[in-house]
Amino acid sequence: MSNSLRKSLVRDLERIARDSQIASRTPGLVAGVARESELVWSTAIGVADLDDPQVPLGPDTQFLVASNTKTFTAAMIMQLRDEGRLDLDDRLETHLPGVEHGTVTVRQLLVHGSGMQREPVGDVWDTLEFPDRAGLVDGWNKAERIGRPHLVWHYSNLGFSLLGELVARLDGREWAESLQTRLLDPVGLKRSGLTLTAPHSGQYYVAPFTDVPVREPLLDKGATAAAGALCSTLADMMRWHQFLLDPDEAVLRKDTVAEMLTPQLLVDGSWTGAWGLGFQLVRKDGRTWFGHTGGLPGGITGFFSETTSGVSAGVLNNATNAVAPDATAVALGSLVAERDPALPTPWTPGTTTPDGLTELTGRWFSEGAGFTFVIREGELQARLDRAPDSAPWSRFTQLEPDVYRTVAGREKGERLVVHRHPDGSVRQLNWATYKFTREPLPFG
Repeated sequence: MSNSLRKSLVRDLERIARDSQIASRTPGLVAGVARESELVWSTAIGVADLDDPQVPLGPDTQFLVASNTKTFTAAMIMQLRDEGRLDLDDRLETHLPGVEHGTVTVRQLLVHGSGMQREPVGDVWDTLEFPDRAGLVDGWNKAERIGRPHLVWHYSNLGFSLLGELVARLDGREWAESLQTRLLDPVGLKRSGLTLTAPHSGQYYVAPFTDVPVREPLLDKGATAAAGALCSTLADMMRWHQFLLDPDEAVLRKDTVAEMLTPQLLVDGSWTGAWGLGFQLVRKDGRTWFGHTGGLPGGITGFFSETTSGVSAGVLNNATNAVAPDATAVALGSLVAERDPALPTPWTPGTTTPDGLTELTGRWFSEGAGFTFVIREGELQARLDRAPDSAPWSRFTQLEPDVYRTVAGREKGERLVVHRHPDGSVRQLNWATYKFTREPLPFG
């Protein structure tokens, strides 16, 4: 795997991983980077099980990935949306009749913007006893809505647990069955599930003033499993993230994933961090990384991907006290994205030029700014001339003669209308009502 990256880059990746293992004082750490559906680098530092050194530590060793489960729950909610079985702005009372706080919407839960309290009632992280499905709904009814909806970001395991109950109700089966059928099997995640299977890591805690790890308990998350009960491996989680970068539309639509990665709410008012529909979004050096972290007693993990580079990176620790898995994963991914970028896709010739498009190509002006219209793969596309190279091209589909819909890029959803002279030649375009002419003109 590491042979596909330069030796100096591999050494620097290893340094990041070792620094993280040292800072976290975790008995075992696994980290890796994937691209083009391949794990191009991975490392394993330390041991998986302090009582049994023979347990292998590597890409196929299972860890508790905890709240990374939320990305799967969110994906299932979006599948249900695409099937027409719910709307993101539906109130909970639409699908869970009789619940308190019924005005909370599906979207608010996905973005942690509902204002609901963080955890289920009953001091679950003190007792380590988690509710069953009936207890979850009963606890939801007793829980506090501590903030106004969509005002501030406030993380809520309780809210995501309710999303799991919503999936179960709509699918008419246990949430875990839906997870297996809807995502784990289709994506090919054979080492992921709700119970640890060998080889798997132990779970440890290292107290601040000693260096002797002690065992942490394994928890039964009950009906809160949808918020954080998944066990998985580096290889499986990298496969999941690579799938998200190029999804099989029979499982999850590409435009749906793009919607999930659109910022919905800032995290703590920070312009460097936001939340999409079930995904944490992190800005670093001009790139936006999407993913999630996870934390349970003895398991701290983080997995992040970036769309333009196609890079995914992850880190898994077997200690409660491990630090900053998001920062470590993003640092690993950023290093590969910057120093070993993927080769550009070769240009390939088109095969068709639909009637009526050629006369729309070339340079047009609006508000004094130049725009270039081209035909690519039989489709009309356009982009602002001064836009950065990374900016997406707007793409159009024809609705009727001389009327087009923008289906991607700038002004997505808006109409492009062609206006003609009496002799049939093109006089001007109106895109989102703005006038486009062959020469730069003032508004008047």
